[in-house]
Amino acid sequence: MILLDRPYVSKHFLSYLERSGQPVLDTPFTAELARDYALHLVDDAEAERRCRSGERLYTSSENALEWVHEHLGDLPVVRHIDAMKDKAALRRMLAGMYPDFFFREIPVDELAGTDVSGWKKPFILKPSVGFFSLGVYTITSDADWADAVADIERNLRERRDNFPESVVDQSSFLVEEYITGEEFAVDVYFDGAGEPVILNIFTHRFASLSDVSDRLYFTSKDVIEANKARFEAFFRKANALMGVRDFPAHVELRVEGDRILPIEFNAMRFAGLCTTDMAYFAFGINTVDCYLNDVKPDFASILQGREGKTYSMVILDKPKSLPPSSAFDYDLLASRFQKVLELRKVDVPELPAFGFVFTETDAAHAGELDAILRSDLTEFLR
Repeated sequence: MILLDRPYVSKHFLSYLERSGQPVLDTPFTAELARDYALHLVDDAEAERRCRSGERLYTSSENALEWVHEHLGDLPVVRHIDAMKDKAALRRMLAGMYPDFFFREIPVDELAGTDVSGWKKPFILKPSVGFFSLGVYTITSDADWADAVADIERNLRERRDNFPESVVDQSSFLVEEYITGEEFAVDVYFDGAGEPVILNIFTHRFASLSDVSDRLYFTSKDVIEANKARFEAFFRKANALMGVRDFPAHVELRVEGDRILPIEFNAMRFAGLCTTDMAYFAFGINTVDCYLNDVKPDFASILQGREGKTYSMVILDKPKSLPPSSAFDYDLLASRFQKVLELRKVDVPELPAFGFVFTETDAAHAGELDAILRSDLTEFLR
């Protein structure tokens, strides 16, 4: 059972839904999509019946989780979603795995009065629940804390016109120690027995310590082989505490030596904005189909012949100071890469991105990835 919602669904995913005939919840948004794709739309009652009968559920966006709460609120799936969405609750749930890890939940109205002068820095400040789409702040000094709190208060004032005051005032933020090491993003589902099935592993590259952007992710034969077994072991241990079954997730991790520590679990979906499609362009794996049909990829066979290749997903985020009526030169961008697997133009005004590009690179052309990571993309504006 598929729940689609704004802001974006890729043509690749829609084509799969058309071919497979997977049931899709009928909403104004999906009815609009069905003008161009022969989707198998079902009403609320049929969708709820399918879910309650044990059919696996997948959402393209967290916006669709409201329907899950409304129609399946008495089922364990909602409890698991809520536990993952609340980052402080997830930290408490997994605390037994990390007895020395520092974190603290702070109500929004107590941020300004919190004295952090004695706290070890750097540390991270972020919303406990990503409801307001507020940013993640890396705090390296007391001045950073003051600036972050001021920015949060400014953003919350703007949102009071759109959300009930009770919702805004009851929000909270999570402070946690800065998690060092290499960052990964993993698309995984837990099968009917709670066993983890890894479908893709990305490495998240950053330009600097203070960089928290999502510009560049990559995967490869080496990335999969070096991490698959140890991540499976981590997910088994974590799921002994979470207890999820028939459940997809997109999980962000940091790894330093033997220490694997989760940044967050994103419930009922894989990589956002359909960027999970990277697994198909890199390895021929349709992640959603694997999850819905309980398929476990045979990576030993899949990775043969992919030696020396790096598969990247680049988010073409819009510059903060975007000139009016700016056009993005996609052809110029494509010319900067050795091999473009797909150039995905996104014409959704509310999204802060021009689109995505999926690429294949060999070692001789690795510099192209360094260049796009450093670029502010203004060179492609016309």
